[in-house]
This record gives sequence, C-alpha cells and structure tokens, in this order.
Amino acid sequence: MEFIDNLKQTYKRGDMVIKLIFVNIGVFLIVSVLSVVFKLFNLTQFDYTSWFSVPSHLQSLASHFWTPITYMFYHEQFFHILFNLLVLFWFGKIFLTFYSEKQLLSLYFIGGLLGAAAYVLAFNFFPYYALIAHRSILMGASGSIIAILVASAVRVPNMEMHLLLLGRIKLKWIAIATVVISFFGLTGENGGGEVAHLGGALAGYLFVFFERKGKDITSPINRIIDFFVNLFRTRPKQKTKVYHTQKMSDAEFNQRKAENEKIIDRILDKIKTSGYESLTTEEKRRLFDQKK
Repeated sequence: MEFIDNLKQTYKRGDMVIKLIFVNIGVFLIVSVLSVVFKLFNLTQFDYTSWFSVPSHLQSLASHFWTPITYMFYHEQFFHILFNLLVLFWFGKIFLTFYSEKQLLSLYFIGGLLGAAAYVLAFNFFPYYALIAHRSILMGASGSIIAILVASAVRVPNMEMHLLLLGRIKLKWIAIATVVISFFGLTGENGGGEVAHLGGALAGYLFVFFERKGKDITSPINRIIDFFVNLFRTRPKQKTKVYHTQKMSDAEFNQRKAENEKIIDRILDKIKTSGYESLTTEEKRRLFDQKK
C-alpha cells in the first residue's frame, strides 16, 4: 500500500505534465488489462478500440463524436506511449517555464483537436487516402504533444537540448525536423498520424503567435475545463453557528440594569472631577457601549 500512497502523493504534488503522464499511463494500463481479459474469454466481438479512436469515416465519426477527445489519451503499443510521454515530459517542463499549467492543459486539448480535424479532413479530401478512409482510425497523444513541442520551440528557438548521440541541438531545429519528417511521412504507413502531427504543430505555432499579440487562444478551453471542474467539485458544507442565550427573570433583569446604571453614574462622576482622560480602558468601553 505504501507504493500506492506514494503514487497518490506524486500525482497530487505534481504539475500538469506529471498529471497528464499519470492519466495516459492509467488509461494504457486499464486498456491493456481489458485486452488480456477479453482474449481469455474469447470476447473478440467487442471492438473497444473503436470506442476510443477517431475514425476518418464521417458517418462513423458522427456516431462516435466523443473520440476526438478520448483518442489523445489512448495508446495500444508500449513504445508508442513511452516515446510520447518522454517528449511530453521534456518539452512540457520547458513550456511551464514560460506559461501556466492551465495553458499547457488547454494546448494539449487544442493540439489534439486540431490534429484530429486535420486527419479527418485529409482522409476525406485527398484521393490518396480514399481506399483506406473507411477503415482508418487515429489514436495517441502525438498531436497534443507536438503542439507543446512546437510552442516551446517558437517561444525559445535558440534554447538548446542535449540529445543522445546528437549532442546539443537548438529547439527550433528539433521542431523543424519534426514537421519535415511528418510532411514526408504523409504517404507512408502512418499517414494519418503524420497528418495529426502537422495539425498539432500548427496549434503550437498559433498559440505563441497570438500570445505575442496579446491573445490567449487557450482561454475558451480554460473556461470549459473550469466549468466541468467546478461542476463535479464537492463544496464543503458551511457550518451554521448556533447561539444559546439564557433567559433572565424580570427581577434578574432589573437588578443587572440597576448595577449597570450605578457603574455608569460612577464613571460620569469621575469625568466631572478628573476629566475623560482619567478613565481606564474598561471604563471608556462601558461608556461607549452605553452610548450605543
């Protein structure tokens, strides 16, 4: 249980990069476990992949309208999610140096949505994809993560990162290489994924472009996220203070009133003989309360 408690604390204390990594890993583990269970029971007729991945076929997309959101958290291959999360960690930390966690989360969604839109449009527009458009699906966080990568590179293009075997390389060259590789991969086996990469890259560039002009394109997404967070957030119940008063009899009330009047008379006499400045703090308070 200590391991689980440590994971919970890491998630709670972690920034948005860590939280997104946790969510992606969590979804991957759940899907992996379900995959094994379904195979053990020969439940091959249940195609859960179609419930999370974006189809390029417009009719299928209309009946699975939620997939442009779910696909950006869905991975089936270990090395696919490993590479994506490593890039998210590296460039997400750079992004948070200049922008807020809310902006990172919103750009993650914007990059994913624009990547999905580019994928659907390309597979229904370019004749090259016509033969596979009816059965093609899109999954993975690549579009979302490349949006963060490109945004970081546009924000600090000359910042350097040390890459294994390649040494120190400026972020702008990493971003340019990513876009170029995706472009030339449009006619490859992962053409749909490469289209989504370009859509995410465009989202990252537009974010910094408009941010420099004083416009934050993540604001609408932030408001939507805040709405749903507040909708499901449990508000603490306000405690109502109850004051108990003890009832006094008429005799007790008259006695207390008489005593109070004697004290006030004594204070007034003191003022006459020695002046107001001679009163103690308690006497001044009593006199003030009597005036009220």
